[in-house]
Amino acid sequence: MDAAALAASPFLSLLAWSVVLLVFHVGLQGMMSTLELGSAWNAGPRDEEKKPSGKLAGRAARASVNFQETYPAFVGLALALAIAGDPTGWGVTGAWTWIVFRIVYIPLYLAGVSYVRSLIWLGSLAGLLIMVSALVF
Repeated sequence: MDAAALAASPFLSLLAWSVVLLVFHVGLQGMMSTLELGSAWNAGPRDEEKKPSGKLAGRAARASVNFQETYPAFVGLALALAIAGDPTGWGVTGAWTWIVFRIVYIPLYLAGVSYVRSLIWLGSLAGLLIMVSALVF
């Protein structure tokens, strides 16, 4: 694949948006922790193992960790599809599926919605599997 075709790949834009989502997760987690523990804690060295104990801060932290568990797979698959190409379009469909479901997952986790949240997580996993199938088949 030549450089121009690689630069035009929709996967590069999707990767950029996924970084925005990652930064949102980190920022949300930090904001919720700072609301609970204060700005002095946030600006300080955090030498003591003080963790937020509130529901929202804990949920934001767990949602961020959950995101980071599948994020490397998304990055790898998106880069592989950008290089190998996606003649059927299923790879880009899977990538969008992953991103959209990961966005929907955040408010559901923060709100404490149990079963629907798990179904949304499975939807994001399906997006990754669609990307895999676009590479393999």
